[in-house]
Amino acid sequence: MRFATYEHQRQRRVAVVGKDGTLHPVPGARSLTELIGSGGGLDALLAVGAAALDAPAGLQVSEVRLLAPLEPPTLRDFVTFEEHVEGVRRSIDGNAGVPEAWYDAPTFYFTNPYAVIGPYDDVPVPPGSKVLDFELEVAAVIGREGRDLTPEQARDHIVGYTILNDWSARDLQSREMQVNLGPCKGKDTAATLGPYLVTADELAEFRDPDGFLRLSLTASVNGEVVGKDLLSNMSWTFEEMAAYASRGTVVRPGDVLGSGTCGNGGCLAELWGVRGRQDPPPLRPGDTVTLTVEGLGTVSNTVVAGVDRVPLPTGRRRTRERP
Repeated sequence: MRFATYEHQRQRRVAVVGKDGTLHPVPGARSLTELIGSGGGLDALLAVGAAALDAPAGLQVSEVRLLAPLEPPTLRDFVTFEEHVEGVRRSIDGNAGVPEAWYDAPTFYFTNPYAVIGPYDDVPVPPGSKVLDFELEVAAVIGREGRDLTPEQARDHIVGYTILNDWSARDLQSREMQVNLGPCKGKDTAATLGPYLVTADELAEFRDPDGFLRLSLTASVNGEVVGKDLLSNMSWTFEEMAAYASRGTVVRPGDVLGSGTCGNGGCLAELWGVRGRQDPPPLRPGDTVTLTVEGLGTVSNTVVAGVDRVPLPTGRRRTRERP
């Protein structure tokens, strides 16, 4: 089942998307986040969706503005593609290879849930940045609360999947990560989710014997393909990622877990690291990035000019007086 959140005539609605692109609104649903937040997991969401499909269809997807399918309370972004780490590391800090510590666990950072945008929204250039990049990812959405989960248990806690584009200001990211506490503003302006939340059962046919989802991934800039990969090249499954996220804490309905950027051109920075030059060039206003994931759909965002950076002083070098 595919769930969409959309806006039409200034009204926000949640709907199940029919096979012909018709929208079947969910009665009384104010948000998909709220629906998932009921805690009933996949079965409960499918029941709500089935009831909506039994009701008369409404508008076509083409007649509305699609929004991000949900507003996640938290957004963890992992880094699970070895090839991506190799390329970006060469591009960002000039080092080769993959840090040995990377293999210990599926590392993630918390990014900004308030920066989530819709599948076709414009993306402003982050203030002060001249090196904007995209990142092609898939995200899992948690549907039931859990703590200290095993990977086997975690499968029942994932309600569905969506496409994630983790927009990245590489020049800001490179500088701030020298503090060993980042990224922060390098990843703070936009994160695309969409076009739909596809329920986990829809992707069962793509699961390989090791539990990975074998989905084809394609990234294009201005209509030219720059990257292609398979989601099954991840080094950890989404269930293993969810189990790690829940270690010593709680994951709750609506939490989003990003796969991290795929390899083989899943972002420009990886290509820069491999080629030793900024080819293709950083994104500029007017550029359109289109990401397609088998079974999940397509998102397409156009870069627009951002606002000027508000100046701040540099840190004071204190004399370190004591009381």
